[in-house]
Amino acid sequence: MTDLLDRLREAVGDAHVLTSDDEVAAHVVDWTGVHAGRALAVVRPGSTEEVAAVVAACHEAGAPIVPQGGNTGLVGGGVPDSSGTQVVLSLGRMRTVRDVDPVAGTITVDAGVVLADVQAAAAEADRLFPMSLGSEGSCTIGGNLATNAGGTAVLRYGMTRELVLGLEVVLPDGRVWDGLRGLRKDNTGYDLTQLFVGSEGTLGVITGAVLRLFPPTPRHATAWVAVPSVAAAVSLLALAQQHAGVHLSTFEIANRQAIDLVLAHLPGASDPLAEPSDWYVLVELAGSASDDGLDEALEAVLGAAVEDGLASDAAIAGSPAQRSALWALREGISEVQKVEGATLKQDVTLPIADLAAWTEAMGPRLQEVLPGVRPVTYGHVGDGNLHYNLNAPVGRDHDLRAAAADLATAIYDSVAAANGSISAEHGLGRTKAAAAASYKSAVEVDLMRAIKQALDPDGLMNPGVLLPPD
Repeated sequence: MTDLLDRLREAVGDAHVLTSDDEVAAHVVDWTGVHAGRALAVVRPGSTEEVAAVVAACHEAGAPIVPQGGNTGLVGGGVPDSSGTQVVLSLGRMRTVRDVDPVAGTITVDAGVVLADVQAAAAEADRLFPMSLGSEGSCTIGGNLATNAGGTAVLRYGMTRELVLGLEVVLPDGRVWDGLRGLRKDNTGYDLTQLFVGSEGTLGVITGAVLRLFPPTPRHATAWVAVPSVAAAVSLLALAQQHAGVHLSTFEIANRQAIDLVLAHLPGASDPLAEPSDWYVLVELAGSASDDGLDEALEAVLGAAVEDGLASDAAIAGSPAQRSALWALREGISEVQKVEGATLKQDVTLPIADLAAWTEAMGPRLQEVLPGVRPVTYGHVGDGNLHYNLNAPVGRDHDLRAAAADLATAIYDSVAAANGSISAEHGLGRTKAAAAASYKSAVEVDLMRAIKQALDPDGLMNPGVLLPPD
């Protein structure tokens, strides 16, 4: 592989081909710390042309490539395996905002631009890029696109694939497909843009994107609501949709176990309500500068909810600081779980009407598998997505690791029986590739393999991710 390393250095410069243990350490383990591997090298190209040169060199040498964005994934899709033969292609140097067109409502960016920087560039043009994730300060657009990320704004604006108009992609043989047209209408063949969104780096390397922008929503009405059950939360969602219509932008749920962890481990966090509740909902309405009546609409929703027995109490944000404090309760959950100990992360989606029954049945079922396991449940009721995470019984991290496969199988079987999905927004990565294939029909798996074979016949793009080996 010496010749390959020489070619890579020639393509991107010596300083951007990392091989020492210290240099590659941050690139070979994922955010969870669960998935770790070894890399032949970490290569950091600075342009699409350099990406193409790197991919072409790897293709000729038969070296597998692992594309990597901000490395904030939770399923091992952006880190190498343990073979030491794979080249990690990090796009962290590609951070140019190429163009902002407020009239057309588009922004064109390099794949390595951090999500928060896309939001800021849109705001400078008095526009909104609505995708919002807990990791938005470090995740990159390329990774968001490759995993079809979700977040807290899906209810109003949709998943990542609904926010992209065009892509630039380096194909597995090093050719570049320039699809950065940004057209709202283009009926001239297969939608190649959508083919690459959600492909997790298995079909090519996304190097640029044209994204949709929206009018800004500077006005907000936000409330933290105590609800007795998931069923009540679902009914409250319908009530909020009835009263707030298009202004309903966020409808998040969390159980008390999740909030207890935040209150215990997140500095400055405080409970906004006097009495604890089994479940909570974060509701937010958002509107333009000319949209009046958001506060009144939210109060009407909450008043009707209390009257109907769907809510017992609520705290309404009266200032930007109070709004931030309510959001911190929701956004801090994932981070504080790491402090608490061993965690099994699950990211499922179900028909909204089935969320309550599924959640009620799942808790007792998991206690049968591992008594004392602690479900830390939160997510996005508006799109049927729950992060059904499991913390180890207190002081028993080993027991959770030992039972992880059985716990995951119990969850997957139940989700499949309810016509749901075992991955809503995190992707499949290495963690769920085999499981997902086992729950899909043979026809669906065959179609996916046919696409992979057509674009990457040598199987060099992120092998073992998304699809299990034949």
